[in-house]
Amino acid sequence: MTDTQELARKVRDGDRRALARAITLVESGRADHRAAALDVLEQLNTTDRQAIRIGLSGTPGVGKSTFIEAFGMMLTRQGLRVAVLAVDPSSTRSGGSILGDKTRMEMLSREPNAFIRPSPSQSHLGGVARRTREAVRLCEAAGFDVVLIETVGVGQSETVVAEMSDLFILLLAPAGGDELQGVKRGIMEMADMILINKADGDLKAAATRTCSDYSGALRLLRKRPQDPEGFPKAMMVSALQEEGLQAAWDEMTALTEWRRAEGHFDARRAAQARYWFNEEVKRGLLAKLETPSAKEAMARAAEAVAAGEVTPTVAARDVLDSLTGD
Repeated sequence: MTDTQELARKVRDGDRRALARAITLVESGRADHRAAALDVLEQLNTTDRQAIRIGLSGTPGVGKSTFIEAFGMMLTRQGLRVAVLAVDPSSTRSGGSILGDKTRMEMLSREPNAFIRPSPSQSHLGGVARRTREAVRLCEAAGFDVVLIETVGVGQSETVVAEMSDLFILLLAPAGGDELQGVKRGIMEMADMILINKADGDLKAAATRTCSDYSGALRLLRKRPQDPEGFPKAMMVSALQEEGLQAAWDEMTALTEWRRAEGHFDARRAAQARYWFNEEVKRGLLAKLETPSAKEAMARAAEAVAAGEVTPTVAARDVLDSLTGD
């Protein structure tokens, strides 16, 4: 049995150390690691295990880590296995994670039925590390029932998380009308649920008003075919007091079951697979531009364009043809 076969077997058996090693492989930029990672992923592609993939985004300071810890602990108490892929902002010097989610989720990190993996975003647009999608698949193959994907923040570039999750949850803090205007309409249209966190103590009244504001805003959005009546919806939760978490989970599972029954669940995953295939092709072509021969060809073409010997369009076509062999 080869090393990659042994690693795939251990991942399939739920070995958390093996899972961590496999995620390290898929995140590595080394060519030999990438080849090994693809081998492991190919071997695990035969498993039919499916977790509920939940993407979680939110404004800074909303308490994403506190929510994930409380939510994850609640799920593990119900016997579910929970994986958390938390994408941290990257250091511009080292490229490593700045925050370190394991230090922010102490209880969940000690839970035997939980697995937390912080990964540096490495300035990748979309708020998720480049290989997060493959890490999700590894967690699924390892037998986790729920995979939570926490993004760096909320904004126009964060919505790519919706392309790797079954449910996209937007976590917001109690706020006024100005903050409502500040949330991008696009991300609201992609959200399956909006959860107003910190609905406790002095903020309870503000949370109630905020939830009402967002409920009204959601009713104005065009109804999506993948939503049953009443979705998307806004709800209040308190991660600190652990209130509203079970109700939110009940709504998430109800939505997932409805989508499975109506065929939307499988259709969404198929569409996501097509999306990531296209992304991999684009990334592969861009990588070809970084080779020495490609850089040299582009430099020559740029000089010819600058000298007026050829138009930019023709020069670009010739360079691309040389890369693709056309």
